[in-house]
Amino acid sequence: MFPFCCSSSTMLGTLGFWALLPGAVQALPSRRTCVFFEAPGVRGSTKTLGKLLDAGPGPPRVIRCLYSRCCFGIWNLTQDRAQVEMQGESMWMVLALLGLFLLLLLLLGSIILALLPRKAHRVRGGPEPELEPEPEPDLGSDWSAELPELPELCFSQVIREGGHAVVWTGRLQGELVAIKAFPLRAMAQFQAERALYELPGLQHDHIVRFITASRGCPGILPCGPLLVLELHPKGSLCHYLTQHTSDWGSSLRMALSLAQGLAFLHEERWQDGQYKPGIAHRDLSSQNVLIREDGSCAIGDLGLALVLPGLAQPPTWAPTQPRGPAAIMEAGTQRYMAPELLDKTLDLQDWGTALRRADVYSLALLLWEILSRCLDLCPDNRPPPFQMAYEAELGSTPTSCELWTLAVEERRRPYIPSTWCCFTTATIQIPGIKLPPGHSSQDPGGLRELLEDCWDPDPEARLTAECVQQRLATLAHPQKAHPFPEVCAHSCPPPCPEDCFSTPPCHHSPS
Repeated sequence: MFPFCCSSSTMLGTLGFWALLPGAVQALPSRRTCVFFEAPGVRGSTKTLGKLLDAGPGPPRVIRCLYSRCCFGIWNLTQDRAQVEMQGESMWMVLALLGLFLLLLLLLGSIILALLPRKAHRVRGGPEPELEPEPEPDLGSDWSAELPELPELCFSQVIREGGHAVVWTGRLQGELVAIKAFPLRAMAQFQAERALYELPGLQHDHIVRFITASRGCPGILPCGPLLVLELHPKGSLCHYLTQHTSDWGSSLRMALSLAQGLAFLHEERWQDGQYKPGIAHRDLSSQNVLIREDGSCAIGDLGLALVLPGLAQPPTWAPTQPRGPAAIMEAGTQRYMAPELLDKTLDLQDWGTALRRADVYSLALLLWEILSRCLDLCPDNRPPPFQMAYEAELGSTPTSCELWTLAVEERRRPYIPSTWCCFTTATIQIPGIKLPPGHSSQDPGGLRELLEDCWDPDPEARLTAECVQQRLATLAHPQKAHPFPEVCAHSCPPPCPEDCFSTPPCHHSPS
């Protein structure tokens, strides 16, 4: 005879349901023998499910089951005493009892989970929380009334889609413009970026020009807030470098104008009665830098830019500064994040200076991308195809963990060909580039040293954006003759073989 075994139980009033599952069975028999009891007067007898093996006058009796291998029993609890009501074996009955048991268990668990938070709250001594409706996003006081609608503004085509906005090309009064369209859920991002663009002292040749703020929509899409900006048809720096190579003069123009724009952003100044606070960009990438008609750069996308604390007391209308470490540590494109942002060690005591230094790290990666497509820095005037910083090492979509391992733990940086430090020139004036007052065309230490001083693992050792601008300005008179003189053989590393330009190896940057 096989043992009669139970797995679990639950109570409903005074009636107990016990689901009885098979015990340790070495082999499944074709028939199973179970203890059987059925109280007098029970309707729906289960003895038809098997063959009774004995017909003694008192319990228990034995039944050999014909249709299943699971036993069940029903007891009635009266004054803490269990009385068997029915026992037998039927698969459908067992499943029904199990289903009821699991349903009751689920109901009981839900009640317990619902009560736990309230109980924990009371233990801490606080009042019971009141259920309140989820607050709606703050859209400001009738935002549409504050923004003019421009009937003459026409949308053309999408040129970029981001997390908070979509950028269109369009026309405003016959002028080609870029239209940054925000959904209503991104009203806070629109207001923050608009506040920065509307600063009276923000006008600069190498910052994308702000035209106006408006409201509208392309076609049947919902109406939302818009920023109308200057359009640069040549596109982003990334797009331009993918399509074009440049000579030394054009590369230097891009590099210097980029440094000038960043130095201007970082600077706190009062000029002609207008105050401009220092601003950290926090999302410098080759997608957020645009190429102007003259080949110079203009920094755009101030969506993550922050006003920095300064020496002067800012006017009441100046954009507010961030509150809390999380707002300060927020940054943009992972590929261009400084190591101290990747490993969350940014200096929060002097966060204004720390964010400027993080921008300079990003600037160094952009300078490397520009120089990687310079014809005159390659022995055969054949630069490799364009790759973003760290793309050779990590591919086109690196994870934050991969970037942390490469840039923080291993302290590696994009590969610098040895030919870059051997580049010398004859004096030529580059159109559109002027040396700052008091600066000569002395060698600042070479391109390698410039990059390494900008992306140094130690943030305090990095150059300021203004210093980068000054160093690049000293190269404004490139020496074109003898790009790779023999004297370099004694002072520079061995030249890089030709195949390294197609697949740059991973090198450690001195720290």
